[in-house]
Amino acid sequence: MSPKSALKATSEPVLPETSLRPTLLLQWYDRHRRRLPWRAVPGEASDPYRVWLSEIMLQQTTVKAVGPYFEKFIARWPDVTALGRASLDDVLRMWAGLGYYSRARNLHTCAVAVTRDHGGVFPNTEEGLRALPGIGPYTAAAIAAIAFDRRTMPVDGNIERVVSRLFAVEEELPQAKPLIQQLAATLLAESRSGDSAQALMDLGASICTPKKPACSLCPLHEDCTARARGIQQSFPRKAPKKNGTLRRGAAFVATRGDELLVRSRAEKGLLGGMTEVPGSDWLAGQDDARARQQAPELKGLSRWQRKLGVVTHVFTHFPLELVVYTAKAQARTRAPEGMRWVPIATLADEALPNVMRKVIAHALGLSPAASS
Repeated sequence: MSPKSALKATSEPVLPETSLRPTLLLQWYDRHRRRLPWRAVPGEASDPYRVWLSEIMLQQTTVKAVGPYFEKFIARWPDVTALGRASLDDVLRMWAGLGYYSRARNLHTCAVAVTRDHGGVFPNTEEGLRALPGIGPYTAAAIAAIAFDRRTMPVDGNIERVVSRLFAVEEELPQAKPLIQQLAATLLAESRSGDSAQALMDLGASICTPKKPACSLCPLHEDCTARARGIQQSFPRKAPKKNGTLRRGAAFVATRGDELLVRSRAEKGLLGGMTEVPGSDWLAGQDDARARQQAPELKGLSRWQRKLGVVTHVFTHFPLELVVYTAKAQARTRAPEGMRWVPIATLADEALPNVMRKVIAHALGLSPAASS
């Protein structure tokens, strides 16, 4: 189905044909493009490594949050070969705090594959990129367009919003994704595919924002269907969000002088390979007594004391509440099997996810930043 017939199928008025949109987008982009640490300056070739690294980091994360992490990674591992030779533990430590930790594991696996199987050079086609571990359709299209100027249109959340408003796409997400993909492709210029994609990304980030879009500043405002109808903020259409079931558990923060008892989570699964304090299972309907029974057993440990309040955290699929217990161990208390004592002063070197930073800060009376 062509983009034009797709619009007819949704009973929306067909917009007049125009070949000016791609040109208008690029003209706007040349004047207003964002300066981002991973983006090549005008006239400079894009670095596939920097494009790939930024795209993985930006998944479900804001540009503002990613910036410092990107700079740290580039300083530590300036190319994919350096990253491929790093240990997963080092990558997880550097990633700690950025969230969605499966991305860090996929990042490392992909870097190893590019180094081992491709001589440290990224494939320059969508097909070749999709064959790499951890690279899906969107990321492959983004790298192909931005790094290699392949004529393809990656569609992220910003582009979804721009396109759904421009064409007034009535179908709800995620079902509307194929149609939006088709419509977005009509905005590609004959050349400069990477700039076309980044122009739409920047337009969504700075002008066509979720709330109060600055339509008068948009290069496409005269021909935007949603704006003409005065309902631009109602797009994209989305199905009601389903909230996951609340899970509850307990976290046990044991100290031995200026040291903290920690362990590493299993490599696979939620927060795989990350560092945590011992804790109970996280279950819906978990009661405090059952969770308390899962405290680690150490000789010479004081009685567990429950801290007032709870630590809350929201994962992608469920919210979590943790009750926090604290105890103190004698000077030579040995760590249980699979656990270890680490200096509190060096917690920044541990791969602590945000939920554990919150737990430790709550238990020790620190600011969350002090455990990062």
